[in-house]
Amino acid sequence: MQVGFVFIAMVLSVFAARLVQLQGVDPRSYAKMAAAEGQRVVALPATRGEILDRNGEPMAETVDGRMVVADPKVTAPVAPQLATILSARLGVDYFETLRRLRVEGSRFQYIARQVPASKAEKVVAEIQEQFEDDKGRPFAGLMTERDPLRIYPNHTVAANLVGFLAENGKKGEDAAIIGLAGLEDSFDTYLSGKDGEARYEVGAGNQIPLGDNTVTPAVDGKNVTLTIDRDLQYYAQRVLQQTVQKSGGKSGMALIMDSRAGDLLALADYPTYDAADPSSYPKELYKSSALTDVYEPGSVEKVLTISSLVDAGLAYKEQHFKVPGQLHRQDRPIGDYWDHGTLKLTLAGILAKSSNVGTVLAADQFRPGQLRNYLTRFGLGARTGVGLGGETRGILPQGAAWTSQVGDRIAFGQSLSVNAVQMIAAVNTIANGGVRVDPSLVKGRARADDGTEVGTDVATSRRVISKDAAHETMLMMERVVDPEAGVAPRAAVPGYRVAGKTGTAQRVGENGGYDGSLTVSFAGFAPADEPRFTIYVVVHSPREGSGGGSVAGPAFAKLMSHTLRRYGVAPTGAQPNQTPVEW
Repeated sequence: MQVGFVFIAMVLSVFAARLVQLQGVDPRSYAKMAAAEGQRVVALPATRGEILDRNGEPMAETVDGRMVVADPKVTAPVAPQLATILSARLGVDYFETLRRLRVEGSRFQYIARQVPASKAEKVVAEIQEQFEDDKGRPFAGLMTERDPLRIYPNHTVAANLVGFLAENGKKGEDAAIIGLAGLEDSFDTYLSGKDGEARYEVGAGNQIPLGDNTVTPAVDGKNVTLTIDRDLQYYAQRVLQQTVQKSGGKSGMALIMDSRAGDLLALADYPTYDAADPSSYPKELYKSSALTDVYEPGSVEKVLTISSLVDAGLAYKEQHFKVPGQLHRQDRPIGDYWDHGTLKLTLAGILAKSSNVGTVLAADQFRPGQLRNYLTRFGLGARTGVGLGGETRGILPQGAAWTSQVGDRIAFGQSLSVNAVQMIAAVNTIANGGVRVDPSLVKGRARADDGTEVGTDVATSRRVISKDAAHETMLMMERVVDPEAGVAPRAAVPGYRVAGKTGTAQRVGENGGYDGSLTVSFAGFAPADEPRFTIYVVVHSPREGSGGGSVAGPAFAKLMSHTLRRYGVAPTGAQPNQTPVEW
C-alpha cells in the first residue's frame, strides 16, 4: 500500500505540475491556441482607387473579381488532375499550380488572383461537382474569395504612364497583387488602401451565432486623377507612331503641355505596350521614356541660350553678326549643317537658320558660369518631380567639367543631356512669359510611395527670364517656321502664329561616343502671341538625311492643329512678325 500511495503521489505530482504550467506559466499562449482552433479569419480586401484622366474617364479601374485558393491537405491526392483543369481554364502555369496544390503542412495557397467573378465561380463549381467525395459532398479543396479585379479599358493608351498590377512573386499567404510599373507602382500605397478582416468563432465547422465576432473594415484606396486628356493622348500616340515608322526611327516621344498651368495633357511614348496584357511585351517597355531616358537635345536648346543672352542684356533680336562657315575652337572646328561662306545674320537669323557657329559667337558674351546658371533655372540637370518613378536628372556639366570646349557645344545643344519633360518645361518657360511652372501629371494632389506630395495643387513657379526677354525670344522663334526665313515651314499651323525651334543632335552609343545616329526634334507653342499649348516631338535614330524640321515639324503641326481645335482656341488674327534675319 505504501508503494502504491507513492506511485499515485508521483502521478498526481506530474498532473499538478502540468496544471501549474497551463494555468500559471503559459496561460496566454495556450488560450491563443485554443481560440485559434475555434476561430476563422476572413480577409476583407480593400477596393483599389481608380486612375482617371482629367475629364473623369477611367484609365485603370476596379471591378468585382475573385481569388481561387486551395487547401493542399485536401487537393494533394488529386493535384495533377486539378492542375490540368486550372491551367486550361484559368491560364495559370501548370507546374507552379501543381506545386502549390501539394505544399505540405499548408492549409492555404493562392492559385489565381483577380479572376472575373463569374469565371472563377464557374470553374470552382465544376471542380466541386466533378471531384465530390464518396458521400456525395462537394469537393472542399478549392474555394473562392473576394479579390477586386483591376482592368485597363484603354489598353495601350497611356500604358507607359498608368502601368499595371501583378503578383509580387511570393508564395502562400504572402502572395499579393502590387503595382509593378508606372503610376500603379509609384502610388501603390495611396491607391491600394488597407485590407480589413473578419474574425468569428466556429464550432463543428459552422459560425457560432452568439460567439466572439470582430470585423475590422477595409479602408478603400484613393483615386488618382491625371492631367492627361485621354482622347488627346490617343491622338498623340497615333501621330507619334506614324511619324517614327515613316521616318524609319527606333523610338520617339510626343508631349503636349498647357502653357499657362504646366499640365501635361499628353505624354506619348513609342513603342509602347498593352497594360491589360503586359506579359506579351518586353519588360524594357514598362516605363515612360520621356522621363527615364536622357539624350542630347540639339538645337532646341538654342532658344534657352539666346533667351538668356537677351535677358542678361548681352544681345537683342536685330543684333548683327558675321557668321563664317566654320569656327576654329580648341580641339575641333565648329560648323553648321549646311556649307556656307561668311553670312551677315541678325540674332533672329541665327535662330531661324539654326546656326551653330552664330550661336557660339553670340554665347561668347556670357560671363563665366552665367549660361550654366540660366540653364539650371530653366530646370536642366534636376528632376521635374511629376511623381512617376525612375525619372532621371539629365546631365548638366559643372565645375571643372565645364571647359571652354564643352561650353561652346552646350550653347547649341550638345555635351549636355535632358529628358523630354525637362525640355518641354524649359521651352514652355518662354511661352509662359519667362516664368517656369512645374510640369504636372497629377491633378490636385496625391502622395507617392516615396513620401512626396505631387500634383497641380503643390506645383511651384519661378521667374527665369524677364517678360520682355521671353517676348523677344518668341518673335525670333516665330521666324523659324517662316517659309522664306526659317528651317521649319512644315511646322506651321494655317491661321495661327507659331513659335518654334528644330533640333538635330548626335546620339551617344553604348561605347560612350557618338554612334552616327541622330535625335531629331521640334518644340514650339501657339498661338505665338497668346500661347495656350506647348508641344515637343522627339524621334530617335531616323533614317539618314532626316532633320527636326522635316520629321518632327509636320508631327508638331498635326498635334498643335488638333489640340487648338479640341480646346476651341481661335486664331488671334494678328500677322506673324517680320523681324529681319539678315543685314
